[in-house]
Amino acid sequence: MPELPEAETIARTLAPHLDGRRVRLIRFLALRARRGEIPDLSGAGLHRCRRFGKQVALELDCGVLLVKLGMTGSLRWRGPTGPYTRAVIELDEGWISFDDIRQFGSIGWARHYPQSLGPDPLEVSEEEFRSRLKRRSARLKALLLDQRFLRGLGNIYADEILFAAALHPLTPARRLGAERAGRLWRAMREVLERAIAAGGSSISNYVDADGRPGRFQRFHQVYGRAGQRCPRCGGTIGRIVVAQRGTHFCARCQRR
Repeated sequence: MPELPEAETIARTLAPHLDGRRVRLIRFLALRARRGEIPDLSGAGLHRCRRFGKQVALELDCGVLLVKLGMTGSLRWRGPTGPYTRAVIELDEGWISFDDIRQFGSIGWARHYPQSLGPDPLEVSEEEFRSRLKRRSARLKALLLDQRFLRGLGNIYADEILFAAALHPLTPARRLGAERAGRLWRAMREVLERAIAAGGSSISNYVDADGRPGRFQRFHQVYGRAGQRCPRCGGTIGRIVVAQRGTHFCARCQRR
């Protein structure tokens, strides 16, 4: 599932193609790909392509197109139309294809960015992060998945961040003191920045806007490695279910 590093990579690789472009029309090839009402955007200028949480945002003259990637969504510059193409954003020069095998993704429009989501993990300060932790009683893994707490994290990177911080996924957030909270904040930034530098993680079908797969899956320490040896201590990586998501961790390294 595309998370923050994958959405960031798609936005970065798509942005150079969009400078000075205008929307001609949006063709939806599947009804489920359209999220809510979208006005006639013919002639709207594209000002910026960026990431917003796990979504890719196309900032226009009159608002923003928000592309929710879901489980298998991808945006391709001049991508070929195939059986999984759900929408095509036609521009005055070129086009963006939106493909989505499982159809959990969608394209929506808003005049302004939604305010219901938490701050960005790469923008939140350590002080604010620690303050937000103190107010929450949820287990760490469940909290990191909560988009109202922070926007952009998902299953892969929550596991990798908790391992890097040596924190158990079931530890209640408000039990973290200043030292462990700071360790979690630093691990979060380090893991995400390394994943972005590697172009994200290609677990199944993820590619960037130019069709290139990510490389960070080669460096996963715990995610998807249940039963294998821990790269830090040599113990066995375990798997439990937290917030209905498979959770990978080392019980020896990550104590409650």
